[in-house]
Amino acid sequence: MDLGLHGKRALVCGASKGLGFACADALAAEGVDVVIVARNADALEQAASDIRARHGHRVVAVAADITRPEGRAAALDAVAGLGDLDILVNNAGGPPPGNFRDWDRDTWMAALNANMLTPIDLIKATVDSMIARKWGRIINITSGAVKAPIDVLGLSNGARSGLTGFVAGLAREIARHGVTVNNMLPGPFRTDRLGKTIEGAARQAGLTAQAMAERRAAENPTRRFGDPAEFGATCAFLCSRQAAYITAQNILLDGGAYPGTF
Repeated sequence: MDLGLHGKRALVCGASKGLGFACADALAAEGVDVVIVARNADALEQAASDIRARHGHRVVAVAADITRPEGRAAALDAVAGLGDLDILVNNAGGPPPGNFRDWDRDTWMAALNANMLTPIDLIKATVDSMIARKWGRIINITSGAVKAPIDVLGLSNGARSGLTGFVAGLAREIARHGVTVNNMLPGPFRTDRLGKTIEGAARQAGLTAQAMAERRAAENPTRRFGDPAEFGATCAFLCSRQAAYITAQNILLDGGAYPGTF
């Protein structure tokens, strides 16, 4: 299937590895020129090199903290060097788990800045150009916890749900201009972050990391963890011309773990 993305330009945040990398890689495979952003310069440049080698399209690596104004400015300057932005993929690492009684205002503000306000700032900086050209795709990588909150992830639950509420109104306001906004809600995917979570849980339970991973995978209806490439492919489809009638949606990718009907 030709997704109609050849020659488009994308900004993908948190793209040095994991789900962000998978999205950038899938878009590049469709002929999209991508600007990828992450804080670790070495890992980011390796990611850019890998994508270029596989797909042969322009990949610009910007080592910056997207949650800071200067980081966003650097990313947007790099995009301007390629042309008008067509696709924005917002992605930032989730805040730490814990008990809400231990979180002060600064802790809350850091979570809100990374997982709600930064995506909104990037949307604000790019959406009017998309509207003017009557085409654009905005994807926010949030979390399955938006659909089924996890008690120890209160910071993430709150910040990402705030972004979800904002997007629900914005997406409907701009849909008539050919610009769509959707959220992707990942469950357990084989990423470094999941590996670290499993290692911590294994230590607490007195198990090996392998044993804990097998236990966690067995709890999923698919009896496995997701492959990041599956996530990236879904992202590319949501950016496609075929997905032009999909907007304001929360796309849950969790192997069927969420037990509800709606």
